Amino acid sequence: MFVYKVCPGALWHEAERKGVFEGAPIDRHDGYIHFSTAEQLGETLRRHFAGQADLLLIEIEAARLGEALKWEPSRGGALFPHLYGDLDLAVVVQVEALQLGADGRHRLPARFSAGQ
Repeated sequence: MFVYKVCPGALWHEAERKGVFEGAPIDRHDGYIHFSTAEQLGETLRRHFAGQADLLLIEIEAARLGEALKWEPSRGGALFPHLYGDLDLAVVVQVEALQLGADGRHRLPARFSAGQ
């Protein structure tokens, strides 16, 4: 199973220079790094990133995060993955740009519509 982080490009490139992702401002404020499952990504993008350009989709294998990854109720009682600690970039599987359509909505990579 994979979890996903939507991240502004500049913030992610800073993490690459440091070798660790310490979280976006909202993550640091809340005390954990917010992730989404594949099924939750569309709503996360609509609610929190609508119209924003230069976003990256970071894919992480959930099992590699160990006990620091907690599943906690959030939106409508759904369980969301939260990482209590910094994200070691060594556990990142893939980083890819999210395309922004003319309608202001993000286009997830094709594998998400294929039922990943």
